[in-house]
Amino acid sequence: MSKTAVDLARRAFLRRAALTGVAGAAAPWALNLSLIGEAAAATNPSDYKALVCVFLYGGNDNGNTLIPADATNHAQYATVRSTLALPQSGLVGTTLTPNAALPGGLQLALNPAMAALMPLWDAGQLAVQLNVGPLIAPTTLAQYNARSVPLPPKLFSHNDQQSIWQSDLPEGAQSGWGGRIGDLMLSGNGGSVFSCISVTGNSVFLTGKSAVQYQMGTSGAVAINGISRSLYGSAAAQAALRNLITASSSHLFEAEYSRVTKRSIDAETQVTAALAGLPELSTPFDANNSLANQLKMVARMIAARGSLGVSRQVFMVSLGGFDLHDNLLTNHPGLLGNVAGALASFQSAMSELGVADQVTAFTASDFGRTLTSNGDGSDHGWGSHHFVLGGAVRGKAFYGTAPSFALGSGSEVGQGRLLPTTSVDQFAGTLATWLGVSATDLPMVVPNLSNFSLRNLGFV
Repeated sequence: MSKTAVDLARRAFLRRAALTGVAGAAAPWALNLSLIGEAAAATNPSDYKALVCVFLYGGNDNGNTLIPADATNHAQYATVRSTLALPQSGLVGTTLTPNAALPGGLQLALNPAMAALMPLWDAGQLAVQLNVGPLIAPTTLAQYNARSVPLPPKLFSHNDQQSIWQSDLPEGAQSGWGGRIGDLMLSGNGGSVFSCISVTGNSVFLTGKSAVQYQMGTSGAVAINGISRSLYGSAAAQAALRNLITASSSHLFEAEYSRVTKRSIDAETQVTAALAGLPELSTPFDANNSLANQLKMVARMIAARGSLGVSRQVFMVSLGGFDLHDNLLTNHPGLLGNVAGALASFQSAMSELGVADQVTAFTASDFGRTLTSNGDGSDHGWGSHHFVLGGAVRGKAFYGTAPSFALGSGSEVGQGRLLPTTSVDQFAGTLATWLGVSATDLPMVVPNLSNFSLRNLGFV
């Protein structure tokens, strides 16, 4: 191993050992030889894996995303949903036939607008995690009502629940579970700034303690205009600006600003060169679909993984507009159609690149919504259903516990707000484990996981 690799392994070991001590993991705060070996091995990886978070901002309406298609449960659904219910007759083409039947004769169908996902379900590349949401510990309805177990703070609040989904903490959190995964993977990526990549602006999800969240646009890396082209028609002015914003300084804040700016310039140069050397993807992406455009850039960055020197990556993309208190039947199908079309194109691109088994995408959202109708839409809820997509997914299957579609059944806390039966920590921990996070390190990624007996949901 080279001196550089040894240094990287040593730094990774020291950083992770310190984190283990702070997190209060079961192992004592002492030198852990397994960490040394794992960190050293990670400096020369022989494979590649990536996670892609598809965040649906506003709180996706779970009731009209996954719909009961059998007569008994659809009748309950139609009663509760009232003006929002979709007709049973329209679900024939998107009824999901799983490898293992759901209890009680329950059949579930995708919203007809998501028909683009049906071939992926049939191919075993798509799974559904039922009724997942933020939990600190397993919670029954009686415990919720009595407040006898700790509950996630600020339930039903957009900003806070977005943050809790992404980080385990309400708004103001300083790191997310995607970024904390990135922290653990830095040694395998040679400390690369491209471990955590957002194509949707700043997010707590990709913020780590050490891993830097690299933000880019759907057209590529974001350049500083004044130094990427002639400034005022003068190459000298362009050079002067570059020197000014990257100059070293004895002032602490100025020095840090210059360091970050130089890193940004260097990263933009590297990304632009890496993308320029790629052949065009033959997989079509809908140019009018903002989520598809983001996922196309993710696909291109994955194609450039060799040039960027990465073996493990976490990406984030997003689509907004899901806060449908009004006009749900009008606006929701178009949003779901964009999600399904973008995911179908992305999975096709992964197959084209030969990495379908090495990339796993998943959806997330602020929260689910009420099963009850407010007349023209639904209100803020809690648990929801989410998709996991990829060649490594144990697909054509439902995971978790299906809720009842009748009010007063114990599945909801009021107005059809589903009480989650699977925690975000379990969901995230399963994905992190697949990416390569060890059981020892999982508490650093998802600190509440130890409160649950089932720590791997098995969908990947």
